[in-house]
Amino acid sequence: MANVIPSNEANNTFSSSESSTSSPIASTSAEHKPALRRNRPGTKLEDTYQFPHIPLDQIDSAFALQEYLQSLIRTDKENLDALVELPPGQDKETWQYEHLRQLCLELNYLVVQLEAECTRQTCPEMKADEWQYLCAAHPAPMNCCAIDYIVHTLDGATTLLNSHKYFPSRISIPETSLKHYQSIARRLYRIFAHAWFHHREIFEAFENENMLYVRFLKLSERYELIAKNLLIIPYNNISDNENDDQVIHNNDSSEIFTPPTDDSE
Repeated sequence: MANVIPSNEANNTFSSSESSTSSPIASTSAEHKPALRRNRPGTKLEDTYQFPHIPLDQIDSAFALQEYLQSLIRTDKENLDALVELPPGQDKETWQYEHLRQLCLELNYLVVQLEAECTRQTCPEMKADEWQYLCAAHPAPMNCCAIDYIVHTLDGATTLLNSHKYFPSRISIPETSLKHYQSIARRLYRIFAHAWFHHREIFEAFENENMLYVRFLKLSERYELIAKNLLIIPYNNISDNENDDQVIHNNDSSEIFTPPTDDSE
C-alpha cells in the first residue's frame, strides 16, 4: 500500500530540480501556512489534542474563540480565573456564549457515566436533595425521571444555543437573546445538583478529572448567571451568613425552556 503524505507536511518525493523551479510565491505561502491542529489517524488516546497553546490573535479560524477556550481548558483546567477571564478585545456576551456551548458539550460525558445507575427505576423523579423539578421540554411542565430530564435539558440548551433565530452569529449576540443565558445556566446547574446529591461517587470522580462544576460555578459568579439562593450544592463561598440556610429555592417549574414565541417576554 502506498504511503499517504499529509497535506500539511512537506512532500519529499519531488526531485531537487523540481523544487528549484517552484514558484517563489507558492514557497513563501507554504512557509507561513499555520500547521493544522488535528489528531492524526492512529494517535494514542493520551496523545490526542496535545496541541501547543497559542494566543487568540494567532488563531486563524471562524471559530477562533471556541478553539481558544478549548485550548485554555486543555492547557490548565485548574486555572479557573484564566478560564473565565474575558480575553482582551472580546465581547463578554460572546465569551459567555462559547462557555455555555462548551458546558453543554462536556456535560454529555457526565450523562454517559450517570446512565449506569440513574435510571427510571432508581430516579423516577428529577430531584436534587428535597427539591423536585418538572421538565419544561413539553407543552406543559411535567414530571420526568431524572435521566430523561437531564437529556431533555441538554438537548433544549444545545438546540437553543444553535438556533440561528436567537443566535444568528457567534461574533455578536443580539441584545434580545441575552435573557436566555440565565435560564440555560440555571437548568444546567440542576444536572450537577442531581448528580451531587444522588450520585455522589460519579459526580466526584467526574469532577476530579474534569473540574467542570467549579468552572461552571466560577463562570456563574463572574457573570452573575445564577442567583445565589438557587445554589443548593454546599459551597463555603456562597455566603458567610448562617441565616442563609433558610432561603427558599425556586424550581421555576412553570418556565418553559423551549425557545419562546415572538410575542413572549
